[in-house]
Amino acid sequence: MNDSHSGLRRVRALVLGLLPSLLALAVTAADAPPALKDAFKNYFLIGAAANRSMVTGGAGFRRSAEQNSADIATLKVHFNQIVAENDMKWQLIHPREGENGYEFGPADALVIFGLSNGMQVAGHTLVWHSQTPNWVFAGTNPPPPSATNPPPALAASTNGPATNRFGRGGFGPGFGRYTGPRASREELLHRMSNHIHTVVGRYKGKVKVWDVVNEALADGQGTNVLRTSLWSEIIGPDFIAHAFRFAHAADPDAILRYNDYGLEGAAKRKRLIALIRELQSQKVPVHAIGSQAHVNVSTTYETMDQALTEMATLGLPIHITELDVNGAQGGQGGFGANVADNASTTEGGLVADADRKLADAYAGIFRAFVKHRDSVKLVTFWGVNDAVSWRAQGRPLLFDGNNQPKAAFQAVLATVGEGTEP
Repeated sequence: MNDSHSGLRRVRALVLGLLPSLLALAVTAADAPPALKDAFKNYFLIGAAANRSMVTGGAGFRRSAEQNSADIATLKVHFNQIVAENDMKWQLIHPREGENGYEFGPADALVIFGLSNGMQVAGHTLVWHSQTPNWVFAGTNPPPPSATNPPPALAASTNGPATNRFGRGGFGPGFGRYTGPRASREELLHRMSNHIHTVVGRYKGKVKVWDVVNEALADGQGTNVLRTSLWSEIIGPDFIAHAFRFAHAADPDAILRYNDYGLEGAAKRKRLIALIRELQSQKVPVHAIGSQAHVNVSTTYETMDQALTEMATLGLPIHITELDVNGAQGGQGGFGANVADNASTTEGGLVADADRKLADAYAGIFRAFVKHRDSVKLVTFWGVNDAVSWRAQGRPLLFDGNNQPKAAFQAVLATVGEGTEP
């Protein structure tokens, strides 16, 4: 009996000793914000763009190993979809000509990370006028007289916070345009086919969604539907249809999307609708619309609602592919992201009362997403937190540089359940 009583006293003492820790854990769990992916599980997937450090570990661009570990933790907790900021773009994954010209390591790491953490993986991007090596366009045909010498090309950072930021207005890598002897239509189609079949084929069944063609629409108020690019100049406007057919042949089960920015603007949206309807009339396998949604704090519910309403007339799922809401004074003038230097959109410091305006903007934007949940199937933030965002100075995301949720995070959560229940 004495031994029994002694044992019970030891157990009681152990439990009492552990009680403060258990209570602390319970309080911490109760205080922890709900995961975004859980809050919107009945609406759409919640994704994030990841840089190379997040999927490989260790220190990263402007981030210590400890900070990167915290970034990874936030990524795993809140997101159930992932895309590479840079590492599947042609310049990074296929920098040199030939079968031995591929660099698959970083892209492989992202796919493994995503699948091992139960995330849907998207591929970005197969055909784009920028961040494409010069060798892709090179050949023996003389360039047209209108081609001029480009400014010096800038090398892309392979590990830093990035988006489609390197040379959005250019035609080759960096900010320049390739002006040397050109490939023929047949040569460029052959290179496009080989690239798409190799890359999509490698990740067949693993990468579920591909940005097949990126940013092919013209900007401004002119009458052209497509921007002028080396793809369109050498192949012709049917380069888009060819790219989608190549991708569909490489993986018939993959969701193939056309991806562009500035679709909140009426002129760009009109071009999108014209392009997609033409492709649909040709039975080109376009399966989804990718709307980047690089917007600013002046973006309203009404603006996003109108954009989604018109895009939904195409009868295709809508994927929000690169969402961020710029709070810098320099980025409040319009909808797009066609800038040669991102600094011009994040200069001048933050707008007045930036946190509240960011929260208000996100609340309106997500109200529109929730309203259009029958069409919107995916919302991907372009970055995990402000510190790793390509628009870091504009503080455009839901988590600050310490991975703490901002007022905008709570504003987004508050939109769950608005309107008719899903």
